[in-house]
Amino acid sequence: RRQRQMCIRDRYKGIPLVSTTAMALSEQHGMDLPFAFNRKEAKTHGEGGNIVGAPLAGDVVVIDDVMTAGTAIRESMAILDESGARGAGVVIGLDRCERGDGKRSAVQQVEQDWGLTVVSVISLHDIIAWVESNPAMAQHLKALERYRELYGVA
Repeated sequence: RRQRQMCIRDRYKGIPLVSTTAMALSEQHGMDLPFAFNRKEAKTHGEGGNIVGAPLAGDVVVIDDVMTAGTAIRESMAILDESGARGAGVVIGLDRCERGDGKRSAVQQVEQDWGLTVVSVISLHDIIAWVESNPAMAQHLKALERYRELYGVA
């Protein structure tokens, strides 16, 4: 059986995401998974290093708050590689549906480059659909559509 764990890339906003996910998996599914997150800068005293929590090992799911260009995930994959761990998947709160290289989205690019599945809680497309169905939010629709036109994929 391969070792599994979760880690977080987004240093501060993601800490409650990964810790809450670990607690929910334990309480609701009986899964006891270690987790870790990286520091903004490596610590030179105490336990040192740039990782707080469980040592990175085995199959690791990366949890992040938002994916824009996929830069944070690329950095996470480098951190995992340096530690001998493997990326097993990515969970993000919001997929902004922005372009990566060429016509692919950043999510599609991450999936292709690392062979990982990326799952998002919500996407820009979901938000636009919700705004379209809620007349009270109509004033925001043009700005969202403009954002998608400038940066996004269809």
